[in-house]
Amino acid sequence: MPTKNNQIQTDSNKNNELEPCYGCGAQVQKSDGSTHGYIGASPGCWAVFGEVLAKEYEEFNYPPVHRLTVDAYAAQHPGKPSRQTIQSVAVHLIGLHLMLDLIHDADWTTKTISKVVQNSQDFHWLEPPSSLGGMTILDVYGAENLKDHTDHVYNWAHAVWHAWQPHHAQIHAWANWDQ
Repeated sequence: MPTKNNQIQTDSNKNNELEPCYGCGAQVQKSDGSTHGYIGASPGCWAVFGEVLAKEYEEFNYPPVHRLTVDAYAAQHPGKPSRQTIQSVAVHLIGLHLMLDLIHDADWTTKTISKVVQNSQDFHWLEPPSSLGGMTILDVYGAENLKDHTDHVYNWAHAVWHAWQPHHAQIHAWANWDQ
């Protein structure tokens, strides 16, 4: 469960060293574990994300907020410029825009993103902001029930989306490819 210092401390790692995630800055267990191929997260942070996803599937029965969990995490861990990271950051930021600004549901957002990707080849690297939001996956990790989880995910997603504000015009343009 996260502490007030945005650190993760569980029974299994309470004696282990913490390190900042190089994506979001959260203090997570130092680990040599696996990471994603192009999402810029430390192994410890990637493990926490995996635990949150497992909780969404197993305990919360795949809640509607799941799409925001994935979009916020990916946008907060943009990685380094490559074809995959450029498209990943673009589609996850478009997802945040569609769900938070335009209030579309996850199914509509997913279908729209699929159309955007099929019809748009002009994604380019967006320089990540110096701060990617004041919340991290650790703020979601500690939620004890579905209502708290949903509230934390929405607050976190809003914080990440707000951090990318300098690029909102470009993200809106990508989302409106057919206009």
